[in-house]
Amino acid sequence: MAKPVKTKRLSPAEKARVEEIFHRFLSLSDDPRTELDYDSPYTLVVAVALSAQATDVSVNKATAKLFAVADTPQKMLDLGEEGLIPYIASIGLYRTKAKNVIAAAKIIMEQHGGEVPLEREALMALPGVGRKTASVVLNELRVEPAIAVDTHVFRVSHRLGLSTGKTPDQVEADLMAIVPQPYLTRAHHWLILHGRYTCVARKPKCEECPVDDLCPSKKLFV
Repeated sequence: MAKPVKTKRLSPAEKARVEEIFHRFLSLSDDPRTELDYDSPYTLVVAVALSAQATDVSVNKATAKLFAVADTPQKMLDLGEEGLIPYIASIGLYRTKAKNVIAAAKIIMEQHGGEVPLEREALMALPGVGRKTASVVLNELRVEPAIAVDTHVFRVSHRLGLSTGKTPDQVEADLMAIVPQPYLTRAHHWLILHGRYTCVARKPKCEECPVDDLCPSKKLFV
């Protein structure tokens, strides 16, 4: 069960600014989704686990062939660790990931009847599935509002003045406390996509930014 979201008291002006930021993201995309390819909760879990320290593009290239032959826990077990490795060898940390994917498939079959558990604690008990992966899965499937903080979300949150947290967990707590409730299930994707394509690391594209007038960091880049 999801923990109650703690809210943070903001000044009326800051509350309005945060609301406007996410309202503008909504106007650009009302149903943002992960760029990882999947067609079931199981293939989503595998894809997200494989994406750690890897690009979505590289994962999609690998899983296009992998999921054609192993898109269920049982098929993944039948493939086995050595059979899985050739499909994901192009992805970083592939040996550890292969071991985790097979171990997770075994647990899903033995303890959950072949169905991916969609409760946070059970998900996080799967090998290779930490808090961040569980948050991505639960949020993507609209099971639980969650904000997984990767490098893009971390950077954008600081630049937009949404958080001053020094760790991903602190940034997550800040965001969960201030993002308006109607936007909580989509904030994760909006922030990732904004960081991936507009508010990029080295030279943000402020001239293309839909929230540049609401960004306290714009003066640092223009």
